[in-house]
This record gives sequence, structure tokens and C-alpha cells, in this order.
Amino acid sequence: MTETKELIRTGWNLDNSYAQLPKSLFTRTNPTPVHSPKLVVLNHTLATCLGLNVRALQNDDSLEEFAGNQIPVGSSPIAQAYAGHQFGHFTMLGDGRAVLLGEQITPSGERFDIQLKGSGRTRYSRGGDGRAALGPMLREYIISEAMHGLNIPTTRSLAVVTTGESVIRETEQPGAILTRVAASHLRVGTFQYVAEWGNIEELRTLAEYTLQRHFPEVADDKPYLSLLKEVIKRQATLIAKWQLVGFIHGVMNTDNMTLSGETIDYGPCAFMDTYDPATVFSSIDVRGRYAYGKQPQIAAWNLARFAETLLPLLHDNQDEAIKLAQDAISDFTELYHSNWLAGMRAKLGIFNEEPEDESLIEGLLTIMHKYHGDYTNTFRGLTFDKFSDMELFDTSEFAQWREQWQSRVGRQQESKASSQQLMQRSNPAVIPRNHRVEEALEAAVKHGDYSVMDRLLNVLSCPYAHSPEQGEYSILPGKSERPYRTFCGT
Repeated sequence: MTETKELIRTGWNLDNSYAQLPKSLFTRTNPTPVHSPKLVVLNHTLATCLGLNVRALQNDDSLEEFAGNQIPVGSSPIAQAYAGHQFGHFTMLGDGRAVLLGEQITPSGERFDIQLKGSGRTRYSRGGDGRAALGPMLREYIISEAMHGLNIPTTRSLAVVTTGESVIRETEQPGAILTRVAASHLRVGTFQYVAEWGNIEELRTLAEYTLQRHFPEVADDKPYLSLLKEVIKRQATLIAKWQLVGFIHGVMNTDNMTLSGETIDYGPCAFMDTYDPATVFSSIDVRGRYAYGKQPQIAAWNLARFAETLLPLLHDNQDEAIKLAQDAISDFTELYHSNWLAGMRAKLGIFNEEPEDESLIEGLLTIMHKYHGDYTNTFRGLTFDKFSDMELFDTSEFAQWREQWQSRVGRQQESKASSQQLMQRSNPAVIPRNHRVEEALEAAVKHGDYSVMDRLLNVLSCPYAHSPEQGEYSILPGKSERPYRTFCGT
């Protein structure tokens, strides 16, 4: 009777299909309880989409569940095992500070992972404390919701609770737990783990599970090759979307590449202000492996590692398997490029295709790079014919380029008004500017003031609205002697 009341009250409808896979892929484990949790952020919109009762999620029982002190009805908590290439070096990994509670089945029948991040040590903690600091968890909440607003596939954040306990990350910081929602937590690294330490039957079972979970439409005589191709397609689309808004992930290790095509892990990520392909924010990316301009080629490298894990399933003959994998991977560059080019055309209000379009686009990027143009505000200026506040708009190079651009737009059948509408839908008015994110985090973490974060989230929820209240959030940060740096938060 209690369980029935719990289901009705909160709306939890949990299953855990992943726990039916071979036991080597996970460890059953419960979150480690905390002393005095407090709910500080709840994503009402996401909760409703998941079929949850927002009011019930704010009561004491739900608080205990978000903190890991109680297990929701239907949950079968596990920590997932996986491996990964971290900055090019292969290693054994796994959920070292996260527990998968289960999969929420929504009223429409969709299935989403519900994971507690920062919920204590697991078998895979590798000496870590299994905990998370408040700042990084709020950062993930902000950026993941911003990505959702930008229509970029992403994991999302349902809630953040403080634990009432401290964690040590160079300094003493308040602890927190994030409830992360994902299409799944299947990664390239999941397959790397099985390929390295499992057997072919476990690999086949994992591949079949992935197909059923994310690509149920695949029904042919080469399902594992189709799996590879579908993952490549989704990643080509995803990375193009990153590049089009100036998003820099910061830690594109293979364990941070999902097979669903969602962005995951928002540790050292940030959005680019001044356009520069060499931009790096992460303090640990000292050699620029994951710089903005290198993200497409790193994605291809990661996908090649995924293809390697599938070789035993692609063909009995290894040489033939390698050829099939290479042919599939070779498609990534063209798929990415076509997605990026289509997106850039839209950002410039171009509906059709002409051979010289890429040259026109590269010409603008060259000018932006030379004159340190702000990536987002340059396209915003083009959208509304407002050319001020940036040096590049006063140059002869830009004047010449603009003439070429207007001529190009004029050659298409669509009206100027239609072209501008396309640009408004393709060029965000706002992104989570680094200084605005830091402002929100400082107010929340140091002063317990979440109003700054709430206002930021509200603005970021509709980045293509181009509303008057978004104006102040498009203002660039003041110049600083120090470059902006991000940290992984672990």
C-alpha cells in the first residue's frame, strides 16, 4: 500500500533494464547517506515532462531521495563500469561518484536514466571521495539547461541538493548532489570496457541492448554496422551544433561521448566569446587537445575507438571488419561538414546552396579572428543590421564581405524578411557567458542567493527570443589580464 501511494504521490515509474545486462557491466550499490540535505534547485519543467509531481518532489521524502538517503520505489541502484581514453591514454574507469537509480518511464512511454551525481564512493572511485562540490553541480545545471534551450541534445538536470557536508577541492567547499537525466549513460567507454575485459557474447549483448534502447528502427542483416553508422550520424550532428554556437566541451574523452548523441559531462566546458579556433578554457587541457577548432577531429578519433570495439561483431574476417569500420568512420567528416555548412548558411539567412558559400563563410570567420570579434554578437549584429561595439564592423574587409553577403542573399527566392527570420531562429541572442555563470555561482555558493541563477536560467531558456530583457546578458565581459579558466570539479 505504501509503495502504491508513493508512486501516485511522486510519479516515479522506475525500471532498470541496464541491471539485466551481464553483471560485469555494473555493481549494485546504494548512495551513501548525508546528514542534512537541502533542496536548492528543482527543474519544474523537466519534472513535468518526466511525469513527476512537482509539488510532491518538494516534500521531505523526495528530498531524502534526491540526497540518496532513501531509495525511490522501483529503483535498483547500480554504478556502471566503463573505460576510456582520457587525453589519449586508455584506462579503466566507471561511476566513481554516481549511482544510477533506474530509468524513469514517462507517461508517453519514453525511458530516461535517473542518476545521482556526487552520491558517495563506489567500487570504481579509484581513491576519490565520491562526492561533488556545489559550484560544479550548479554549473552543470546551468550549462545543460542552456544547451537544451539552444536545441542541442544534452543530458539535463532535475535537481540539486546540498548535503550539509564539506568536500575538499584545494579548498573546503559545500557538498552537493545533482540528479542527472539522460537518454542513457551508454558511452564509447562502455564498449571499450567490454572489448578490453569482457567476451564477445557480452559485447553482442551490449550492442543488442544499445540498438533496442536508441535505434529500434534498425532492422537489417548488418545491425552492428548500422549501430556504428547511426552513432556516427548523431555525433556528426551534435558536434556541428556545438561549433555553431561556440561551445567548447573541454574534456572530450571517450568516456564522455554518449551513444545516444547527447552532450554529457559539463565539468570544464564554456562558451567562446572572442572567435579563435585555438580557444581552450580547461585548466587540465594544457596542450589544447580539446580546443574549439579540434573538436570535430577529436570526435572522429573517439568514433574510431568505438569502431574498434565492434570489429568482432562486424565480420568474422578481421580484414573485412576493419574495412567496414574504416568506410563508416570516413563518412563522419562529410556528415559533420554538411551539418555545419547547413547551419552556417542558416546563420547567414541563406536557404539554398551555391558552391561559393563556404568561401563566404570562411571569409567572415577570418575577419572575426583577425579583429577579435565576439562569435555570438557578430552573428547577432548581422541578424539585425546593427554594426557597432566591435572593431571588425568598421573595417574595409568587413564592408567588402558584407557587400558579397548581401549580394548572395539577394540571389535567392526567399524575401529579406524570411531571411532575417531564419537568422533569428539560428543565431542566439544570449549564451551562458562565462562571467554571468561565475556571477550566478558566486551568489549561490558564497551567499546562498539563487536569484541571480534563476534570472540567468530564465533568460537562457529562450535564447532565440531576442527579447529586450536579454540585452544586458549579451554584454561582453570587461578585459582581464588573466584568461578565463575552467576546472573539472572532481
